[in-house]
Amino acid sequence: MIKGVKKIVLAYSGGLDTSVILKWLQQQYNCDVVTFTADLGQKEEIEPARAKAKSAGVNEIFIEDLREEFVRDYVFPMFRANALYEGEYLLGTSIARPLIAKRLVQIAHKTGCNAISHGATGKGNDQVRFELGAYAIDPDIKIIAPWREWDLLSREKLLKYATDNNIPVEMKHKSGGSPYSMDANLLHISYEGRHLEDPKNEPEESMWRWSVDPKNAPENFQEITIGFKNGDPESLNGKNLLPHEILDQLNTLGGENGIGRLDLVENRYVGMKARGCYETPGGTILLKAHRAIESLTLDREVAHLKDELMPRYASLIYNGYWWSPERIALQTLIDHTQKNVNGWVRLSLYKGNVTLIARDSNDSLFDPEVATFEDDGGAFDHQDAAGFIKLNALRLRLNKKRTKS
Repeated sequence: MIKGVKKIVLAYSGGLDTSVILKWLQQQYNCDVVTFTADLGQKEEIEPARAKAKSAGVNEIFIEDLREEFVRDYVFPMFRANALYEGEYLLGTSIARPLIAKRLVQIAHKTGCNAISHGATGKGNDQVRFELGAYAIDPDIKIIAPWREWDLLSREKLLKYATDNNIPVEMKHKSGGSPYSMDANLLHISYEGRHLEDPKNEPEESMWRWSVDPKNAPENFQEITIGFKNGDPESLNGKNLLPHEILDQLNTLGGENGIGRLDLVENRYVGMKARGCYETPGGTILLKAHRAIESLTLDREVAHLKDELMPRYASLIYNGYWWSPERIALQTLIDHTQKNVNGWVRLSLYKGNVTLIARDSNDSLFDPEVATFEDDGGAFDHQDAAGFIKLNALRLRLNKKRTKS
């Protein structure tokens, strides 16, 4: 038990975990609990959370539409870096946590709470992400993590607690067991638990919610065009849209064409390996498109430097260091590289694949006169290459001479 708790803000979805946590906090801490529910584009009704919170005796209920802020200020900055964790994961859960942590602390200040609470388990990454974010914003905030305090350490026990305390729970698995542990927002939806805990088990086709099986996707490919300004998508098929509207439409297009499924065994920050399945249709398309427009507009060494820094940047986000000075410093460098990342990219979507068709930019560094295999009219002096090669070979030649002596 955390001492000195007077009033708590709970990150509340209305699902199994947080419904149980709400009741448990009221019982264990005997104080008012404020609920905060964020609409990050999870494509589920969030208003029912209000009714559930009211029925549980909550007087202060915050339900906020954060979709535009989420995509504009978190997802897009991350995509400017082409961030991938361990070469595959597009960080859909990770990037939502700093925004939720920020709003939890802000609501705590607004409502006179001195503690926040979350539903992350003691085995997972989210506890680290929520708490590092909260402490970075308010070093004195108290944080309650029920999974580190109670003995309800399985989803079956949670279901029993819910039944015993008359807590309504939806989305029970058709087999009668506990549901998948899922997290959804505009960037992705994740699945963990149940038979996914054994990496030998194939995911159930019925599990996937956003995408069709690539085998069943349309037989005809679909072309789309994404316009970029300063490294961020600003238009889709010639129409300017808000950031969250672009990502939402790309999710629909990608899902219809079987794009964005991932089955991953990843290394959690707390030290264990974990298996999760993800659907990130829009993000998969955006990554391909962004790298394509960068290929035209970024200087070679700048592009290579970004690729060298990307794994570190991705790990910072995965591990919960969005608000750290090193992530902010990296972001400043990354954003500086994006001022000329402007233009459009045309892509083909077909049965789980995203294929680059064409790209163009008024800020392109590609010079056809220099790159051509035909007569370039003297734009490039071939004789320059001999000296260039000899200078770069000097150390290799000296090293070989030394080994002969």
